[in-house]
Amino acid sequence: MKNYKKLLFAAVTTLALGTSAVAAEKLKVGTEGAYPPFNLIDASGKVVGFDIDIANALCAQMKVECEIVTSDWDGIIPALNAKKFDMIVASMSITDERKQAVDFTNPYYTNKLQFIAPKSSDLKTDKASLKGKVIGAQRATIAGTWLEDNLGDVVEIKLYDTQENAYLDLSSGRVDGVLADKFVNWEWLKSDAGKAYEFKGEPVFDNDKIAIAVRKNDTELTNKLNAALKAIVDNGTYKTINDKYFPFSIY
Repeated sequence: MKNYKKLLFAAVTTLALGTSAVAAEKLKVGTEGAYPPFNLIDASGKVVGFDIDIANALCAQMKVECEIVTSDWDGIIPALNAKKFDMIVASMSITDERKQAVDFTNPYYTNKLQFIAPKSSDLKTDKASLKGKVIGAQRATIAGTWLEDNLGDVVEIKLYDTQENAYLDLSSGRVDGVLADKFVNWEWLKSDAGKAYEFKGEPVFDNDKIAIAVRKNDTELTNKLNAALKAIVDNGTYKTINDKYFPFSIY
C-alpha cells in the first residue's frame, strides 16, 4: 500500500535499539484507522477492518493480548520507533527506504495500484493521454510516489492526508481521477459514493508487498509474527478473514 519519502529521515533519527516486546502479555498495534476496508473506525468508535482482524489473529496465535492504537499516517513510523506501539499493522508496503527505519515481517498480502475515474469519463491511463489531467492520491503512499516518479512532468498531482479526502475531491470534480491501491478502490466503488465511478486501464504497479513493521533489530518479535502468520494461513484462519472482506484471495 503506502510509501513515504519524507518522514523516514525523521524516523531514522528516532530508531530504537531493538528491545523486544514479545515477553509482554500485551502488544500494542499501531494502525491508521482511515483506510477501509483494511483499517477504519466504525460508527461506535471501534477500530475495525482486515488489518485489525489479522493483528488480533496473530496475537491470539502468540497467546498475547492486542491493544489497537491509531496514528496519523504521516507519523506512524516515528511513533513506532518512539515505542508508542510495538508493531504497525496498517497495510504498509515494504520499500527499501522504509527498511532504513524499520524491519518487516513476511508479507501478509499483495496489492496493486489502479486508476479510477467517472464512468462517464473517457480517461485513458497512458502517459500521452494523461497530459494535463489532475490526478489525486493519498500523501505518503506508493500511489503518491508512483505518480511523482512516473507522471510528475505530465499531470497535476494533488495529494491528500487521507484516502477519503481524495475520493471527496473526485466526487466533487476537483480531480480527473484517483490512483490508489486496487483493493481500497474496489471497496469504495461498491459504496453509494463510488457507484458512478470505475477502474480505468490496467494496474500500473502490481507487486506491492504488504507487511507488518517492527522496530529495527527486534528479531524475536519478527520471528514470532512470521511463525504466527504461517500458522493462521495453514489452519484456515487467514482464509476466513480474507473471505469476510473479499470474494477473492489477496494473500
